[in-house]
Amino acid sequence: MAPYRNLEEYDLEITSEVKDRFSKIIDGIGEDVTREGLVKTPERAAKAMLFLTQGYQQDAVEILEGAMFKEDYDDMVIIKDIELYSLCEHHMLPFFGKAHVAYIPNGHIVGLSKIPRVVDVFARRLQVQERLTHDILECINNTLKPKGVAVVIEASHMCMMMRGVQKQNSVTTTSGFRGQFEKIETRNEFLKLISSDLS
Repeated sequence: MAPYRNLEEYDLEITSEVKDRFSKIIDGIGEDVTREGLVKTPERAAKAMLFLTQGYQQDAVEILEGAMFKEDYDDMVIIKDIELYSLCEHHMLPFFGKAHVAYIPNGHIVGLSKIPRVVDVFARRLQVQERLTHDILECINNTLKPKGVAVVIEASHMCMMMRGVQKQNSVTTTSGFRGQFEKIETRNEFLKLISSDLS
């Protein structure tokens, strides 16, 4: 791809390319892309898609490394009820819910807002919930090198609610544990602390 003078020029080019493809999709399902209500839809859809997948342009490791501080604290840190919105890679339909993340520092803590940002980086990609859980877990574990990390995600999937089995009230829960959270007593403490939020 040819170099661009700035990121804005690059974004405009990509938006134009995605816009053209959305036009073809709308035409392909039998709609008239030139009618009043749809004239601007390809551009809006392109911008929305680029926003919803902006995680591909972001570096979660860089986010964490930019806010690490030495601190002599070695008890559990929990950030719970982190809202997340992602796109199922199988149908490109949304899934949404919340994440609960905990870590036990090992000489370093991280700015609290960075954990939700890491969740967003990986959620703003085409995903499956299982990989999303793993991506968040491994990024925090490999970057902070804490004594332990725990991630629990519970989400509703529109691909199950709007199509297929059409189950409106199902919730999918995934979890991952590393280090001290692999010990049953530590894991149970974490799960107890977030239990009021789990279905």
